[in-house]
Amino acid sequence: MPEDIDLDRPNPARVYDWLLGGEANWAVDREFGEQILQVTPHARAGAMVNREFLGRAVRYCVQQGITQFLDIGSGVPTVGNVHEVAQSLAPDSRCVYVDNEPVAVAHSKILLERHGDPERHAVLRGDLRDVRDVWKQALGTGVLDPDRPVGLLMVAVLHFIDEGAHEAVARYRELLPAGSHLVVSHGSYDGVPAEQLAQLERVIKQYQRSSAPAQGRSRDEVTAFFGDFDLVEPGVVWLPQWRPGEGESKATAQFLDNPSSSCVLGGVARKA
Repeated sequence: MPEDIDLDRPNPARVYDWLLGGEANWAVDREFGEQILQVTPHARAGAMVNREFLGRAVRYCVQQGITQFLDIGSGVPTVGNVHEVAQSLAPDSRCVYVDNEPVAVAHSKILLERHGDPERHAVLRGDLRDVRDVWKQALGTGVLDPDRPVGLLMVAVLHFIDEGAHEAVARYRELLPAGSHLVVSHGSYDGVPAEQLAQLERVIKQYQRSSAPAQGRSRDEVTAFFGDFDLVEPGVVWLPQWRPGEGESKATAQFLDNPSSSCVLGGVARKA
């Protein structure tokens, strides 16, 4: 067990792992997860919708020739990890995982030691907001080629960053080579139906007592994370609307009739 693990407060990465049916979580996380389910009964399906979006986005990137990924805020390993999705289409693909949660990093290391390739896969601990350190560490692994396009993933992590989120993402955009793709998903209250909005507000309030308080952002604020990158069709949309026909998306299908009830926006954009 990592020495600096916080077991006094629930952690979003471990709660997300529990919602997805994982085992890298503690009693405090499971209790918090149960409370979320009482407020938002479809939270498990919502977590899977986000995971399915991640898979579709990675497959899209590979189809565009992206074979190396930097997954910031990667969380606890579970089914459908980035390197697994990527190498199913591109056996020589590469991936560096980054998270600031010690359990997520420890479990990622175990996963990669057992099933990864040290020349193509790596995991490191870092704070998304410390762009220089994360970028330096990521390139220092030797896994990523700084002269080739990168798929930069920030999936379900930016809503846990309050001040400095847009500035940090802007710096990452500057560092990315031409042809790189940025993938973002983010909780939003913009246009959410009244019933789901009330649930979302209660969940956000609950997260104030976790180790990483959450917040929602408007569609314009989420879109701003992509800067002047070229948005891939259909743009910034509710996750169930982002190319749902591409890949296995069982949970996503449940939200197609009312996509805004997923409460999470997402998109992919390319650096010219």
